[in-house]
Amino acid sequence: MIAIRGAITIENDTKEDVFKASKELIQEIVKRNSIDEKNIISIITTCTKDIRSAYPGPGIRDANIDVPILSMQEMDVEGALNLCIRFILHVDKDIVPKHVYLKKAVGLRPDYKEDN
Repeated sequence: MIAIRGAITIENDTKEDVFKASKELIQEIVKRNSIDEKNIISIITTCTKDIRSAYPGPGIRDANIDVPILSMQEMDVEGALNLCIRFILHVDKDIVPKHVYLKKAVGLRPDYKEDN
């Protein structure tokens, strides 16, 4: 089993933005890692405290991924990136994971920038 990280930001705290960004992030993680959805065991999501309109789960499920999803609030750290959704996928596959950071979240891990 491996863990794959990802993050994305939204422009506005709306259900539509949360769902759209969550779907975009999960699809990009699946694509870059050549994952078959049946190999995803579970997903943990976090959102910064300024995201209150929706959970990321419906956006993930809209990408035809139906696995256990646990949503939590990200730590509220002074100066942290706002309007950010983060994922960690647990995947039954033996690969070197390609972590995915999109939009303003690219700044969270500049060492992965070449994968974006």
